[in-house]
Amino acid sequence: MSATAIGFIGLIALFVLMFLRVPVAMAMLVVGFFGTAAMNGYSAALSTLGSEAFEISVTLPLTVIPLFVLMGNLAGVSGMSRDLFNAAYCWVGHWRGGLASATIAGCAGFAALSGSSIASAVTMGRVALPEMKRFKYGDSLATGAVAAGGTLASLIPPSGILVIYAIIVEESVAKLLLAGFIPSIISALIYALLISGRVVVNPKLAPARESFSWTQRFKSVPGTTPIIAVVVIIFSAIYGGWATPTEAGALGAFVVLVIALVRGMKMKQLKNALFETAMLTVMIFSIVWGVLLFVRFLGFAGLPDAFAEYIASLDMPPVMIVIMILIGYTVLGMFMDAIGMLLLTLPVVYPAVIGLGYDPIWFGIIVVKMVEICLITPPIGLNCYVVNGVRPDIPLEDVFKGIAPFFIADVITVGVFIAWPETITFLPDLMVANR
Repeated sequence: MSATAIGFIGLIALFVLMFLRVPVAMAMLVVGFFGTAAMNGYSAALSTLGSEAFEISVTLPLTVIPLFVLMGNLAGVSGMSRDLFNAAYCWVGHWRGGLASATIAGCAGFAALSGSSIASAVTMGRVALPEMKRFKYGDSLATGAVAAGGTLASLIPPSGILVIYAIIVEESVAKLLLAGFIPSIISALIYALLISGRVVVNPKLAPARESFSWTQRFKSVPGTTPIIAVVVIIFSAIYGGWATPTEAGALGAFVVLVIALVRGMKMKQLKNALFETAMLTVMIFSIVWGVLLFVRFLGFAGLPDAFAEYIASLDMPPVMIVIMILIGYTVLGMFMDAIGMLLLTLPVVYPAVIGLGYDPIWFGIIVVKMVEICLITPPIGLNCYVVNGVRPDIPLEDVFKGIAPFFIADVITVGVFIAWPETITFLPDLMVANR
């Protein structure tokens, strides 16, 4: 049997295991191990298994992920996220639907510390959903705003997904983190415009406007200072070139820890933050380990090169090929988690897209935006399940109904990024020009 045939059998086996709800890390580990053994023997498979585990454990760029997750957890237990939400509501609460828009702003701000979509959805869901329930917001609008707002963490630096993309394709982590800044702001603004449009069409979704005085607005600003300070420190370190993303993450985590201790964080809260960080880190590293073993198997089978050659042979405009690939991501996102999907597809898709002449930084942001969409796409839609877990009294069906308009908004946003790639490449190009 040829190596290519073994590769295709491995792909089919992987999808069967995931359909049977086998955890993605274990499914890829099993298929990668036995696929490598079928082509190169069990000794080679065992050697690959051990070397991949070791390489992941000592990969310096990956250490930025637990640092960013720790920042988010510490910000959550110290009340910084609640202060951020309150400030956002003071400034936009006079709009109809302003509480939902404040939720988007709060998710964006918290994402700048956590880098985790799930952490953002959980934290802001606990803060914002009770408030929107108290003010009689429609369940679909409230849960949709939290679930969609949480996905902004995939783009807003420091994004763990962007770091993983950079490691897989061997691109600059700093450039990718900078590239996500403008697209994340555009996404948040489109979400806010969508909310305003929905409440105009259906005023029952949100109550009458609640106005705040300018004094109240300015009094809310100091509560956001810690988060703004940490974001400025991280961006200055990375953009100024005096610290790597990992070093900037360590500095940011230390600053947030100091702020949390000053604000009266208890030892139990610190232990909870460390424990949650450890659990999420182990989950991410396990997935990366399993997927890289599977990717090594695909490389032995020659599937990435074969797919790249096939894409190059298509008699279609390059933009149409990219759109078809993005549609494939949407379909995959209905059945796979974000990290697993990214790690599974990039080794095959990335060479083909770069072969078409597209910028790797631009493609990275586009792919991560598709990962955002998958976080709110049924039947997986992890953020929807997270929101339902925070408010189990709201049926999961209502949560999925609530994110439908945000899904359409995300598709429009991707179209904007494809039509105007400068929105993505502006900051990375400026970074190169200044050095």
